[in-house]
Amino acid sequence: MSARLIWAIVSTLLEEAAIAAIVLWGLPYSGIHNFPLAGLIAVMVAWGAYSVITYRRGSRALRRKPLDGLPDMVGSQGEVVSPLAPEGLVRIKGELWQAESASGRMDTGGEVTVVGQDGLKLIVRKRSTTDDLEKTE
Repeated sequence: MSARLIWAIVSTLLEEAAIAAIVLWGLPYSGIHNFPLAGLIAVMVAWGAYSVITYRRGSRALRRKPLDGLPDMVGSQGEVVSPLAPEGLVRIKGELWQAESASGRMDTGGEVTVVGQDGLKLIVRKRSTTDDLEKTE
């Protein structure tokens, strides 16, 4: 078990204890009585689910390989988000980039390969089967 997972479990248990303390002692102290046990259980289950979801999403983000820089985008593949006529938006590795088509107009949903860059704008062309072969070799 990793230290990060142990810390996540311990912190979630402490948060759950704080929620229980607020409901059992804090609410009656402030004049709110008869808080239903089912309500407390529902709040604790919801908080536990939220903690698990955020832990898993955070772990996935931490495992993701960082992008070294714009020049490393050459050869990456993505999808057209707004029509390239000749400029528009593409999604590469989950990020939106301004792009210019090197092979004419491309409609939304088309698959592209990055072939270069112009400042912060990517130069893309339609993805072909040779792009897939080059990636596997």
